[in-house]
Amino acid sequence: MLRVGQLAADNQFFISEFGNTLYINSTFGWPTIFEEDLPSTGPNYPLATPGVRLKVTPNDRLALLAGLYDGDPAGAGFTGTEQIKDPAGLNFRVRDPPLLMAEAQYKYNQDKTAGGLAGTIKLGGWYHFGKFDDEFFDVDGKSLADPSSSGVARTHSGDYGIYGVIDQMLWRLPGDDPKKGVGAFARATFSPSDRNLIDLYAEAGVNFMGLWDKRPDDRFGLAESFSQLSPSLRELDLEKAFFEKTALPLRDYELVVELTYQAQIVAGWTIQPDFQYIFHPGGGVIDPLNRFVGRIPDAAVFGVRTQISF
Repeated sequence: MLRVGQLAADNQFFISEFGNTLYINSTFGWPTIFEEDLPSTGPNYPLATPGVRLKVTPNDRLALLAGLYDGDPAGAGFTGTEQIKDPAGLNFRVRDPPLLMAEAQYKYNQDKTAGGLAGTIKLGGWYHFGKFDDEFFDVDGKSLADPSSSGVARTHSGDYGIYGVIDQMLWRLPGDDPKKGVGAFARATFSPSDRNLIDLYAEAGVNFMGLWDKRPDDRFGLAESFSQLSPSLRELDLEKAFFEKTALPLRDYELVVELTYQAQIVAGWTIQPDFQYIFHPGGGVIDPLNRFVGRIPDAAVFGVRTQISF
């Protein structure tokens, strides 16, 4: 199957069925590492970009995907104001260095008559053909924190990442549906630490689906995601503290834990209370409103989402 046009990659690549369909935090969809490391957060909602995607399915178990996208959906680099630069999500950019993504998918025991537990394994990677700034060194090989530095970062040709995904049923509720019972998921991805804000991302969770016969469509889950900031950033923070002769917090990681329950009120209407706790928001970044208080404190988030489909 071939798709050509204004496309997004977040509904095609690096998807966990169990993580993407239940949890509210956006990192369980298009992960934080992609948002931070790719120009303009990469081709994901709401910023699609011109591209082409090919999917080949040799049989009902195996699928091979490849996608080529314009590598900067909003344009003008890594400023963090992507939706201001492209408020309608309709920038048809075709001259930026491209982003190439590829993935292999293998599914097993998906049929209701299958004797084993259903599962899916995905392996893939991406390569961006653009230029990427070093996180520590300037063009002369000095630390960017050094007062004598030019302040212009060394550049690297290209960037890349590799990843893996698994969705696996652990216990199947007796009946026809192979996806009711207890299921677990995990995703992990790695990118070079010298040119990326985040070099390692991992998540995992467990879902309980349709276990109560009186509420067969309810789902409950607990998941966590871990984003490791590049060691180069920690070294840069140490250098800044040395040259400024003051104690500064060192950026290291961000950890998100989410607990959620999705209740179906009637067919097509769900209500989902949700709790999230974020350790080291922004990786332990200094509070931008008052740097003297140190890191932004950990955050607890309580919320509820309701969804109506018709």
